[in-house]
Amino acid sequence: MRKATKKQAKELAALAALRDEKIDLTDLPEVLDWSGAVVGKYYRPIKKSLTIRLDADVLAWLKAQGTGYQTRINQMLRAAMKSRARRRRA
Repeated sequence: MRKATKKQAKELAALAALRDEKIDLTDLPEVLDWSGAVVGKYYRPIKKSLTIRLDADVLAWLKAQGTGYQTRINQMLRAAMKSRARRRRA
């Protein structure tokens, strides 16, 4: 995400100074039904870089499934983490 320009920062500061009832929301209707909302859709956890050594056949299998093998590794580890946490609670 880029830093706000001076003009944008000035506009944001002016908006922040306004009272809520003074902000024009006519082009943004209020949402009354949140039943279809998805929790955490835009949540992006902080990523950490690391070096990991995997068996060559495991890495080949992951890469053979197409691009995004690192994301798949993360998803598999997260699923294992959640599964283990559920077992501990039970």
